[in-house]
Amino acid sequence: MKTALIADDEPLLRRQVSEVLERYGFDRIVEAANGREAVSLALKLEPLLIVIDLTMPELDGLAACDQINKKQQTPIVMMTGAADLETIERARLSGVMSYVVKPFRDEQMFAAVDLAIHQFVEIHSLREEVSTLRETLETRKLIDKAKGILIKQGMTEPEAYRKMQKLSMDKRKTLKEVAEAILLME
Repeated sequence: MKTALIADDEPLLRRQVSEVLERYGFDRIVEAANGREAVSLALKLEPLLIVIDLTMPELDGLAACDQINKKQQTPIVMMTGAADLETIERARLSGVMSYVVKPFRDEQMFAAVDLAIHQFVEIHSLREEVSTLRETLETRKLIDKAKGILIKQGMTEPEAYRKMQKLSMDKRKTLKEVAEAILLME
């Protein structure tokens, strides 16, 4: 089920955004009338998208975004009447991925939602790729250090690597685990 959260203290605006999100393909739309309720619902329901107003009672939209993003990553579209550079920068630092100035047309909200979702997917993919590359690099460093130890014991580099591969297969361990064991033994 594709869930979206709309947080705004104006019921008519929530209805307008809800209609846009229904056309976008969300089948469950949850509404919050203030910032605290928005944080609570976001953390409980983990929506695929949050559309939030900047100025709300109890907790403003930027503070709510900060609290939400500390616990989970979600694409966020900010709605506001303020278009000054300071507000836009604060929104960016709070994890907002798209920004709509009120009053807005439905097409503007649709475009902002689409941009936020696509940006989120791209950033998430890049973070996963960076994590995988980091892990690969760390593994490579461990293997090279372990090979260095075996080379000091009189093996050639190909022989050291082959020995590590054989140990990996015989013990049903990864090359990283074999390299860590060799480093521990030294």
